[in-house]
Amino acid sequence: MPGSGKSTVGVLLAKRLGLGFIDTDLLIQQEAGRTLQDIVDGDGYQALRKIEEQVLLRLEVRRQVISTGGSAVYSEAAMQHLKADAVVVFLDIPLEVVLERIGDYSARGISRRPDQSLEDLFTERYELYSRLADVAIDCVGRNHEEVCEAVLAALARAREAR
Repeated sequence: MPGSGKSTVGVLLAKRLGLGFIDTDLLIQQEAGRTLQDIVDGDGYQALRKIEEQVLLRLEVRRQVISTGGSAVYSEAAMQHLKADAVVVFLDIPLEVVLERIGDYSARGISRRPDQSLEDLFTERYELYSRLADVAIDCVGRNHEEVCEAVLAALARAREAR
């Protein structure tokens, strides 16, 4: 979800692991030549999801930490692409924290139906994130550094299990 810390924790992880870092929201904006909110306002939320899927499918995922947009989970093809060569991590924060961190979400470029509340979107996505993630990290009560440490520990456990 927006506000979960994907970009901040992603940069910390990339530095710790000596990997590249990609924020797909920035790639989408660069490709489209406009902000995420401009895409949603002008072309609708489905257009943003389609661009996001195209950007994700072109990514080389090896040796990268990738912060995807929150709606990446709506694309089966994109998720299969990511999961084929990467570990998908869900940064799990409660709705209250999402609301606290993002405040006025009307200008965030969030891919949601016009009639959909942030609460409904959270519920819908939470199920998808939980089902599609290889690793879920409980972020409650943790700062970004602590979340990074938890991700590193989970990745180490995943490697040992192979």
